[in-house]
Amino acid sequence: MQYLVNVIDYRSESGTVQEAVAIDAFNEKLVTGGHWVFAAGLADPTVSTVIDGRGDEPVFTDGPFVEATEWAAGFWIIDAPDLDVALKLMCEGSKACNRRLEVRPLLSDP
Repeated sequence: MQYLVNVIDYRSESGTVQEAVAIDAFNEKLVTGGHWVFAAGLADPTVSTVIDGRGDEPVFTDGPFVEATEWAAGFWIIDAPDLDVALKLMCEGSKACNRRLEVRPLLSDP
């Protein structure tokens, strides 16, 4: 099963050199263990664009899409046999990036 893991932060581009080194080592562990799918950091939500294409003409609005004091600053997509394994892995990810994480299963096709 695959999981989306959001890195939660309230600052933009706040990572330190030490955190980057720890994240790289953690990512290598994910790769070696066969859990790696993809990961990336995200730009500040103020530079996002919200698109609503449900009407006759699309509406574009400067982001963020929701007012919040915290947001997803980055993410992993991992592969794990079950939620317990995903949570155990991402305890290490939280320590590596020095941030809280949200682990959410991806929906599979019916």
